[in-house]
Amino acid sequence: MSASVVVFDLDGTLVDTAPDLVASLNHAVTQAGLAPVTYDDLTHLVGHGAKAMIERTFTLRGQTLSSTDLDWQMKEFIDFYHGSMPGDSFPYPGVVTAMDRLTDAGYTLAVCTNKLEMLAKSLLEGLGLASRFAAITGGDTFPVRKPDAEHLLSTIRLAGGSPEKSVMIGDSLNDILVARNASIRSIGVPFGYSDVPIESLQPDIIIRHFDELTPALIERLIART
Repeated sequence: MSASVVVFDLDGTLVDTAPDLVASLNHAVTQAGLAPVTYDDLTHLVGHGAKAMIERTFTLRGQTLSSTDLDWQMKEFIDFYHGSMPGDSFPYPGVVTAMDRLTDAGYTLAVCTNKLEMLAKSLLEGLGLASRFAAITGGDTFPVRKPDAEHLLSTIRLAGGSPEKSVMIGDSLNDILVARNASIRSIGVPFGYSDVPIESLQPDIIIRHFDELTPALIERLIART
């Protein structure tokens, strides 16, 4: 029998990773002679992967970025970020207790992120969370990534689940879009890295704190599918 899967985005939903991502970005770009950036410069790109953050930083600083520059910048970013994990990243308040509630109620948990799979798994292992998830997939796990529906659908299948009995939780456009594209119910959180209010993305439900994430809520959402 297929499982009901609760799928979490990672950056800005499950874990607050912004301090370490910005530190890793600045480690890379300052080696190219660019002035460092702040979180406010990149809020809406924090969950989109290192490539987007590097490109945005070069644009902000009025500098061109060749493919060769991007390659070594990516390597510097990834090496620094991976080497410093888990750094100052931490799970959002209430999420661990919420996951306990869901697991105790028989739900399977998974992570679907555009972060590189290796980085996602290393971060979750460093935080002692990896064993909670039946599947952890990244932006390089499959040929496609969020918001392509197949990223989410493949994650659910890998976790042994059924799409019609699953829910996606996220903080940004890619998360709500991937759920919509896959015809899966979505839960939005307002405390992540979106550059627009979560209400404007029209998830099925918005929770303000993980204390609100209960088996009863998931059950109601799935019943509406």
